[in-house]
Amino acid sequence: MATQEKSLRWRVVAGIALPLMSIISRISVRGGEHLPQSGPFIVAPCHYSAIDPVVMGIGVWKAGRTPRFMAKESLFRVPLLGSILKGLGQIPVDRAGQQRALGPMKAAKTLAQSGGGIIIYPEGSLTRDPDMWPMRGKTGAVRMALDTGMPLIPAAHWGTQVLMPRYSGKIRFFPRSPITVLFGKPIDLAPFAGKPIDQKLLTHATDILMSAIADLQGQLRGETPPAKRWDPSEHNQTTTGKF
Repeated sequence: MATQEKSLRWRVVAGIALPLMSIISRISVRGGEHLPQSGPFIVAPCHYSAIDPVVMGIGVWKAGRTPRFMAKESLFRVPLLGSILKGLGQIPVDRAGQQRALGPMKAAKTLAQSGGGIIIYPEGSLTRDPDMWPMRGKTGAVRMALDTGMPLIPAAHWGTQVLMPRYSGKIRFFPRSPITVLFGKPIDLAPFAGKPIDQKLLTHATDILMSAIADLQGQLRGETPPAKRWDPSEHNQTTTGKF
């Protein structure tokens, strides 16, 4: 287990979060061996409930690594909150003006140099798919992996929709919700090595990633994912906010 990066701060957080979550859920983790035991990595999971980040964070923690997310740079300037985010190694991203596109890449390089891992939702928001299958993905996670050489690990979970239904904002406290987190094998990005990183390449690689995530979710659901990914633009839907 890669416990060397689990600082005292994180152990305190885990000591609070895990018992609280165990009251309302039973979280099991499979495929944790696919996370590297040291060095940087990217976990790209499905997303259909507001409580997903907590569950994925616990999944990564149980697999032996420290979970990190990207957060708006402005949050790091908030008294107390900023100190907590910095202390837990979260990644500030400046999305203002010209830094909007450069911010995530700068953060990724910092993360790669530090040897840490990060959770990135390739869909960018809760899926619009009516049956909660992964929808069309955005290219940020793939671009980050290609730019930095970090392993890109697909992941899925099933059960958070019972604990907190999509957009409801309400948690079901009883009975405890069984949730399974499943990590897959790293995406093979070797076929894209040395090629110009253009939109066509990024879209192709992202399709491979989203298919892997959907297949993992299909294993958990005991169902076959749809052959065509849900595309919000084809249904007059935005990719942010409720729908």
